[in-house]
Amino acid sequence: MATTSEETSARNADGVREFEIDVRTQDVELNMGPQHPATHGVLRVLLRADGEILTGGQCHLGYLHRCAEKIGESVDYIQYLPYTDRYDYLAAMNNNLGYSLAVEKLLGVEVPVRGQYLRTIIAELNRIASHLVAVGTYGLDVGAFTPFFYALREREMILDLFEKICGARLTYSYIRPGGVMNDAPAGWLEGVDEFCDWMDSKWKEHWNLLIESKIFIERTAKVGVVTAEQAIDWGCTGPMLRGSGVDWDLRRDQPYLVYDRLDYQVIVGVGHRGTVGDCFDRTYVRMFEIVESVKMIRQCLAAIQDGEVCHPDVGLLLRPAPGEAYVGIENPRGELGHYIVSDGSKIAKRVRVRAPSFCNLAVIEDILPGCMLADAAAIIGATDIVIGETDR
Repeated sequence: MATTSEETSARNADGVREFEIDVRTQDVELNMGPQHPATHGVLRVLLRADGEILTGGQCHLGYLHRCAEKIGESVDYIQYLPYTDRYDYLAAMNNNLGYSLAVEKLLGVEVPVRGQYLRTIIAELNRIASHLVAVGTYGLDVGAFTPFFYALREREMILDLFEKICGARLTYSYIRPGGVMNDAPAGWLEGVDEFCDWMDSKWKEHWNLLIESKIFIERTAKVGVVTAEQAIDWGCTGPMLRGSGVDWDLRRDQPYLVYDRLDYQVIVGVGHRGTVGDCFDRTYVRMFEIVESVKMIRQCLAAIQDGEVCHPDVGLLLRPAPGEAYVGIENPRGELGHYIVSDGSKIAKRVRVRAPSFCNLAVIEDILPGCMLADAAAIIGATDIVIGETDR
């Protein structure tokens, strides 16, 4: 409890000067970040606390701002593709996909069927890799060190697959307007199938090691509750929204690629260990989305056929007709939207990005008051933000 004082002078009956101290109390303001490891990047959260109880929290962004949208209005459509890798750098394939779908909508072209299946496989592999990092680092936030190494083990297998198909391990530019950069090399699809077998065998290990831990449950159950109304009002999407019990997934409700041909379940929170919309429910959703992603990948492997992987009429120099297009896709962290305006030239007139991490982070200011100071790291970690996306 912080104190301030001001001295007021007075004289006693004998005329001797005395000093009286008027003591007041006020809330303490604390800076969490921008170097704090639990903020997962250069995010500064200004916390206000009355003792151990938080009375406010405010996120300060911009430390990683790189003018991505303005760059999109300064380079041609293909040149901008590598910049999309760097929004959410844990899900770069999905970023490539969202941007490419928006450009394809402007162009009015449809990707060949094999290219669509490859895109779906890639997108779900990247979703698994992203969720593994999300859950593993969340364990670090609440004091569990070992699960992170297990998560990296499986993620490395996915990065090896990405390296084989496009040569990169973090920022890919593999999915591009018209399709994908190249077809899968010999044996690659078999390697994906082997990974699915491995992930199925190791998923329970991840669950038992972290999610069923007594300490993890106590740190996350009934903590940082986001109601369905709050999630909708603040524009939350992805696991943040579904963790609050809202059954909404763009892959099913506004289908793209081949998701309408696949059989899978949309995972929602139901208060598995406490209250609907708590930190545990959000982690629960991410864990079981890994299971569903494996199911989708297996179905794609069974259905994929030989054929072209890129539209033949989409070259390197794109000039969409004048118009505008918006496409939102279900990224690991929620709805990633691209709004593009074309004036008929090779450079977009306007590029606007709806970043799920940015929107999901907004609700933090609403849920931190009333929580314990020690729970701030658990609440921010369960939001699963990537600063490259919040700042862009």
